Amino acid sequence: MHAKMVMKPAIVVALAVLCVGLLSASSCLARDFSIVGFSEEDLSSHESLAELFERWLSRHRKAYASLEEKLRRFQVFKDNLHHIDETNRKVSSYWLGLNEFADLTHDEFRATYLGLTPPAKTTTTSGNGPFRYGGVSDDEVPTSVDWRIKGAVTDVKNQGQCGSCWAFSTVAAVEGINQIVTGNLTSLSEQELVDCSTDSNNGCNGGVMDYAFSYIASSGGLRTEEAYPYLMEEGDCDDKARDGEQVVTISGYEDVPANDEQALVKALAHQPVSVAIEASGRHFQFYSGVRNHCSIIHLIRHCCKCCNSIHG
Repeated sequence: MHAKMVMKPAIVVALAVLCVGLLSASSCLARDFSIVGFSEEDLSSHESLAELFERWLSRHRKAYASLEEKLRRFQVFKDNLHHIDETNRKVSSYWLGLNEFADLTHDEFRATYLGLTPPAKTTTTSGNGPFRYGGVSDDEVPTSVDWRIKGAVTDVKNQGQCGSCWAFSTVAAVEGINQIVTGNLTSLSEQELVDCSTDSNNGCNGGVMDYAFSYIASSGGLRTEEAYPYLMEEGDCDDKARDGEQVVTISGYEDVPANDEQALVKALAHQPVSVAIEASGRHFQFYSGVRNHCSIIHLIRHCCKCCNSIHG
């Protein structure tokens, strides 16, 4: 478990966390993540499977360039459906569903959506001193926290077909801590990071939150999403958009102690955290929800935000 913190002029602190096995996400453009359900009857014949595929296509507004491509995607869909059904019969702590990725092979999914690029060496905190929440006693930590309810989490965003999860994870942490400090929840620009945070980050081909936090601190801050909207692709750093006022800035970031779950809980009790999770397993492609809040999902290379915590 590895984590980072960021700080802002009026002492804004945001935590960026690299860890394994955490859930909850903020991955721009509001898209529908609904799951198309299926029954035993849908699996009973080729005709019922074809009907289910058509419902799924309609729900996600998918279309293919040729009949051959549609037939190929149907075969992939059936294979994925078999995996989902088989997994749901065996696993009790979480379940999988027919989400918008059900016509992709796992290799295609990994190549498109898993955008965390692990740094060549362990990154270090940009701040000095001990862990910020190290002095918090276990008794001071609430049994549950939900930063969505507290108004520190923007609507769900979608990175689209761009490996920019690192940018979304960074922005979500800064949005959250900015709301906690100022009371204003402002949606900030992931695209600015994709285009402009290029020192060791690679846009849609992956990046690391550490470098993105460093960019925000050194560049003077981030613009709003409205001023510098997300395009789902890499672009040139837009100096015109960047001429606008930086809405939120930070002065640094700090690591949460590695392999210390209680330290992570303490951090999360004070602010949302940015996380990278083990997402290379096939299950994660169709992950739909958790049945048991106390279970850890062992599903690398995907970053998101953790905005709630339940422990006992």
